[in-house]
Amino acid sequence: MAISIFKPSVSPHQHFLYSTYPQNISSKRKLRCSPSDSATPTRQEMSSAPPTRQEMSLSVGMYLIPHPNKVEKGGEDAFFVSSDNGKVIVVADGVSSWAEKDVDPALFSRELVSNVSSLVGNAEVNYDPRILIKGAHAATSSIGSATVIVSVFENGILKIASVGDCGLRVIRKGQMIFSTFPLEHYFDCPYQLSSEAVTQTYLDAIVSTVDLQVGDTIIMGSDGLFDNIFDQEIISIVTTHDDVSNAAKALADLARNHSVDIKFDSPYSVEARARGFEVPWWKKVFGMKLTGGKLDDITVVVGKVKDS
Repeated sequence: MAISIFKPSVSPHQHFLYSTYPQNISSKRKLRCSPSDSATPTRQEMSSAPPTRQEMSLSVGMYLIPHPNKVEKGGEDAFFVSSDNGKVIVVADGVSSWAEKDVDPALFSRELVSNVSSLVGNAEVNYDPRILIKGAHAATSSIGSATVIVSVFENGILKIASVGDCGLRVIRKGQMIFSTFPLEHYFDCPYQLSSEAVTQTYLDAIVSTVDLQVGDTIIMGSDGLFDNIFDQEIISIVTTHDDVSNAAKALADLARNHSVDIKFDSPYSVEARARGFEVPWWKKVFGMKLTGGKLDDITVVVGKVKDS
C-alpha cells in the first residue's frame, strides 16, 4: 500500500498529511438466530426488513498551528485523513516531556499515525478504530509516547476510539450532540500510548459509536484546541462557516489567539482552578485568579457529512 507524505515548504501552519488508498472491504454483520430460525428469509420477512442505510461520506478540512517554540520542526502533533472522503481520521499528540530526556516527542506521534495509515484497508482490522490503535502501537518502534484518537465513518455510523485527551465533537443543527471526554491519571497527565514497558494500550481506549446524519459536522483535534476554546465557540464558528477548510482554520486561529492571552479564562484555566491550582495568595489579595490559555500545538480536523 503506497503512502504519500506531503511536507509544506512555506507555511508552518500545515503538517504531515499521510494519505493512503485503502481497498474497499464490505462489512459483514452476523445476526443472532435461534435454532428454529430459517437461514433464508420468507417473503414476509424480506418485505419487513429495514431499509438500506443512506450512503454518506465526509468533506474534510484540516489545519495545524505548531507551538510557537516548535514552528521550525512543525510541532509534535500528527494527523491522518484517508483519501476515501475521510473514512478514517487520526489525530495524535506527542507527549512533550520526552524532550527533557533528549527525545524528540514528534517521532512517536508521527510514526504512530503513519502506522495507522498503513493498516487502513487491512482485512484483519476491518475498520475497527480500537484494533487500528492496537496494530499501530505494536508497530511503532520510536521512543516516546502520545495521546491518540481514531474515528472510522462507515454506513452512516461513526466509530471512535480514544486514549488520552485528544477529542471529538459532533454538531447537528447548531447543537452539540456528542462529545468525548479526556482520560487522565491526574490533571495535565493524560493516558497515553508509550514505548515503555508499562503503558496504556488499546484496551484502555474509550470506544463510542454515533449515528450521523447528512449535515452533521465532526470536529476532531488535539488538546491544544479543546484546552483553549469552549464548545459554544466551536458551535458558533462551525455554524457560520460552510467551507470545512475555512472552519478548521478559524477554529485553529481562535484557539491560537486564546492560548497567548493571559487574561482569557480558558477551559484549561477553569479546569486548573477546579483541580485546586491557583495564583499565589498575595495575588488573591488583589482579586486576581488563575487565567490564561495554554500554549500548545493546535490540530483541527473538520468533517461535514454529505450524500455520497
